[in-house]
Amino acid sequence: MKTKDLEVLAIQALEDLKAIDLVAHDVRKITPIADTMIICSGRSSKHVQAMAQELAMQAKAHKVSPVRIEGEREGDWVIVDMGDVVAHIMLPATRALYQLEELWAPVSAGRNKQNKE
Repeated sequence: MKTKDLEVLAIQALEDLKAIDLVAHDVRKITPIADTMIICSGRSSKHVQAMAQELAMQAKAHKVSPVRIEGEREGDWVIVDMGDVVAHIMLPATRALYQLEELWAPVSAGRNKQNKE
């Protein structure tokens, strides 16, 4: 699956489960670990976990391999690594603490997709 298609798949899966303040950053110019970083929030640990599980299931259903999940047990920050696209799904307090947008935003200004509720 092409990176752009995987990014669209991930954003759609997260939006379908009502991700809060979803942003996508093109990070190709600053890191070799991924092409796109997606950051969003969930309302509770269960919501964060559910979004991560659904995203992983959608990716696997589209033959994305490997798909790795970290942090699912705790549920305050779950990372779904799909190779070229990495999703950070966090509780709002965790997101505010680590401020990942500050790290990735300067290289992808104008490319963010917001979903505010």
